[in-house]
Amino acid sequence: MTIARRQLLRLAGAGIALAAAPQVVAAQGYPGRPVRVLVPFVPGGSTDVIARLVAQRLQASLGQQFYIENHGGAGGNIGMGLAAGAPADGYTILIISNSFFLNPSLYNKVPYDPEKDFSAVTLIGTSPYLLSINPSIPAQTLGEFVALAKANPGKFSYASSGRGTPGHLSAELFRLPLGLDLVHVPFNGGGPAIQATLAGHVPVSFNALPTGSPHVKAGKLRALAVMSATRNAALPDVPTLAEAGFPGAEVDIMIGMLVRSGTPAPIVETLHREVVAMTAQPDYRERLAGLGLEPVANTPQEFDAILRIELPKWAKVIAQAGMQKVD
Repeated sequence: MTIARRQLLRLAGAGIALAAAPQVVAAQGYPGRPVRVLVPFVPGGSTDVIARLVAQRLQASLGQQFYIENHGGAGGNIGMGLAAGAPADGYTILIISNSFFLNPSLYNKVPYDPEKDFSAVTLIGTSPYLLSINPSIPAQTLGEFVALAKANPGKFSYASSGRGTPGHLSAELFRLPLGLDLVHVPFNGGGPAIQATLAGHVPVSFNALPTGSPHVKAGKLRALAVMSATRNAALPDVPTLAEAGFPGAEVDIMIGMLVRSGTPAPIVETLHREVVAMTAQPDYRERLAGLGLEPVANTPQEFDAILRIELPKWAKVIAQAGMQKVD
């Protein structure tokens, strides 16, 4: 081997080491300062509830502050756009729900590229949607409510966490085949939507189970069905849509963790490892189960594959529903 060849190999090796060095340095001692956990919805909804629980566990295990920032609006676009513009250093974590892969098909323009701007960390968990009503409505079962709604077209309105959200889409999937005339009232998040139903202003709610289940247990809401294939441990006495006689509109919410693309792999691995570790803790699992969430904690690669499947799947559903894109 010539001297020149050896020098080129040494330089190439040094280049590789230098290229890797920023990632190694960035990951050492992570987190070395407070970490922002960005929730693209207002406080009180299911994504916010789960984000706070996960942030508390990360703070306890990693010894650094993980603080929540809520940036609601535009179906989550505002917060997700902020996350897309954050540095790729692991100090901004984005907690997402289904709007992440729904919004590109619902808006003419979104402030993020779902396939390029983020790296998957893990799918935290999944949960069904819940069809519930204010107890003032004289219906004890889903069949009774459907009959009441058919007899009173346009009288009943339903709340969701926003236009084009899974709650809205699940409601449309439910009502359209039945020909129900229900008025959609979108809110800026699951928290305000459920509060409107609790107050009786919007008597019907299609909302994530973690948001609605505490109020059902307290007797403030009447649950008519969980919108999933099987019953949920959080509300074991509430039937599924199929059990209630109305199959076909099953929708799950998915809550996951992302970071900016280009974030050093060791940081992604650290965050994933910590979520896996907390998922193994019985009290954490019980807390999630009590909220109606089934823990998942899959690998970054597995979560990335799910996101790439969900994007075109929901694009097709939204197109078939004839929903017009908005600015």
